[in-house]
Amino acid sequence: MLDNKNTYDLIIVGCGPAGLSAAINAQIRNKKFLLIGGEYCLEKIYKAPRVDNYLGFFAIQGSELKNKFLEHVQKMGIEIQNKRVDAIYPLGKIIQVMVQGEVYSTTALIIGTGLSTPKYIKGEKDLLGKGVGYCATCDGPLYKGKRVIVLGETEEAQEEANYLADICDSVIYLSLHGHPENLKENIKIGEGKPLAVQGEQVFKALETDKAVYEADGLFIIRKETPVQDILPGLNVEKGYIEVDRTMQTNIPGVFAAGDCTGPPYQIAKAVGEGLTAALNAVKYIDSKGEGSK
Repeated sequence: MLDNKNTYDLIIVGCGPAGLSAAINAQIRNKKFLLIGGEYCLEKIYKAPRVDNYLGFFAIQGSELKNKFLEHVQKMGIEIQNKRVDAIYPLGKIIQVMVQGEVYSTTALIIGTGLSTPKYIKGEKDLLGKGVGYCATCDGPLYKGKRVIVLGETEEAQEEANYLADICDSVIYLSLHGHPENLKENIKIGEGKPLAVQGEQVFKALETDKAVYEADGLFIIRKETPVQDILPGLNVEKGYIEVDRTMQTNIPGVFAAGDCTGPPYQIAKAVGEGLTAALNAVKYIDSKGEGSK
């Protein structure tokens, strides 16, 4: 691939057993890759009091197994980037990934995000892409000189609101993470618990239990957003990403592994799928003549 610090052979999203397994195999195959994970990797394993069914580690505590997984990747020199993926755009031979304001390009992508089950606001899904979005950095320019609302579940959402405050006519910020402290002076603080997103063909207003806020756009910044909401065209059935035997999705170059592909929700299954996804992603990269030299 091109010699660019933001250009990779492979990007792996998720630092659970599937993502870490994919990462060590990408490292062994000498690919240039980026591993993006949340603040707390392997949280489900950490909370397990005892694991009996992972081969070679009988009766191991979940916290100890987590440490062994992380020690493994650290010894291989693999870094986990604690960042949020805002959008993924397949563009022919490359896939572009928006990560907190930066754009990364990759030939292949592996999704290992586990299960994500957010509580959608009434009407939110109906108006997604019609005034409702999840990435202010991506779509903010469409609202230049207009009115927007930012609904933030994390402190990082304040950065999105501050960005919009520089280009929009007005910004209302509703916080679901406590009292916001780093907002620009021209941002208005909204009140109440979100109840419904209003609008028929396009977004019109956000209804809370305290007020109704009218605007041209609504950005919902969650702790984690289901990948199907940020990757247009991804086939999902009953909440699970559809994959074939090679762990490839319906989108060329995009693979998935772990709990996000469905049950059983087991460590061994996730690790195996992560390996399978990585090896087939490597084949895909090499078939395109894009592997690292």
